[in-house]
Amino acid sequence: MPRAYSQDLRDRVIDAVLRGGETRRGAARRFGVSDASAIKWLQRYERAGDRRCAGTGGHRPSKVKPERAWLLAAIAAEPDVTLAALSARLLAERGVKADTGMLSRFFIGEGISFKKKRAAVRAGPARRGASAGKLEALSGEA
Repeated sequence: MPRAYSQDLRDRVIDAVLRGGETRRGAARRFGVSDASAIKWLQRYERAGDRRCAGTGGHRPSKVKPERAWLLAAIAAEPDVTLAALSARLLAERGVKADTGMLSRFFIGEGISFKKKRAAVRAGPARRGASAGKLEALSGEA
């Protein structure tokens, strides 16, 4: 993974444009950085007055964690609800936009899994040569 540029290099590129009168692309070529990097650094400086790195990665808190009690109550009330339906309901009732993957990770973290019902029996394999059984008469005749 590539490393971030040093703060000194950022400062020199920004100063070359602001104080030295160079263009952004000219300063990028002079200091050996990409045009996009120089342009972004100056945009950030002009917008926020900040020369530091914007930062990458890090932990984002879960949007559904504060809705834990509501989600668990919804599952208890309707255990066979799909994640897609739960996602739509969460948006409609609580205003929290969460996709099915987010909900899946939340429930896995809570130790809750959605298993298929055992009552659903798979169809057996097609068998060759098996004849259909006789139908019984519905009128009670034997």
